[in-house]
Order: sequence, then C-alpha cells, then structure tokens
Amino acid sequence: MIRRTRDERGSITIWLAVSSFVMMILVGLAVDLSGQVHAKQRAHNIAAEAARTGGEQVQAAPAIQGQYVAIEAVAARNAAEDYLAAAGVTGTVTVIGGDTITVAVTDTYTPKFLSVIGVGDLTVTSQASARLVRSIGGSEQ
Repeated sequence: MIRRTRDERGSITIWLAVSSFVMMILVGLAVDLSGQVHAKQRAHNIAAEAARTGGEQVQAAPAIQGQYVAIEAVAARNAAEDYLAAAGVTGTVTVIGGDTITVAVTDTYTPKFLSVIGVGDLTVTSQASARLVRSIGGSEQ
C-alpha cells in the first residue's frame, strides 16, 4: 500500500467553490452589462421619440403660407416633456435656432447580479435631436 505524505482530501471542493464564484461573477457581468446597454438604447429611443414629438409642434401660419418652418418653442418643449414623463425618465428639452429640438435623457439601470457584490444603480444618458426641414422637389430649402 502506498502512503501519501500529504492528505489532499477536500482540495477539489475549494477549487470548485472558487471557480463557481468566479463563474457567477462573470455571468453577472454579462447579464448586467448587457442590461445597461439595453437601458442606454431605451434612453436613446425615448430621447429620439420625445424630440420627434416636440418637432411636430410647428408654427402653423408661416408654414402654411410657404414662408418658413419653425418650431413653436413652448408647445414643443411641453410635448417633449410630457413624452418623457409618460416614459418615466427625466430629461432636458432645448429648442435651438427655431428649427431644431434636442432632448437629453437620464435614466438608471439597477443591476440584477452585481448588486450582490455592492454595485449600485448605473446611470445611463442619451441625447437625440430632430430638425425641421422645408423641402421642395426633394431639395432642402
């Protein structure tokens, strides 16, 4: 009978426990980072839709007369802010030059796995703009 000089019983258990923990952390990173990317995409989509909603608020008289197109600033800001509120996010709305509306959105993503190791809410931001364009025969005027 061969006698070992060192007892190795239980060493596989420690290795299995450590590697299982590392694998759980890696899965948590994959899930939560992809969740954060999804939250950022959602924030961008909301910003774009809010900008489009605000961009629909056009000064009617000059547009109907064919003179120029311009955003009705107060109505556009209110429409975009209402869209943001309905989506449950915070943001800022800016009308620039009378024909461009820019919406910046701030939201948070709460990690599912990484919160166990102390990672808190992750902030996501995005920005989108909509610009009114007057075109005749396919060319911008």
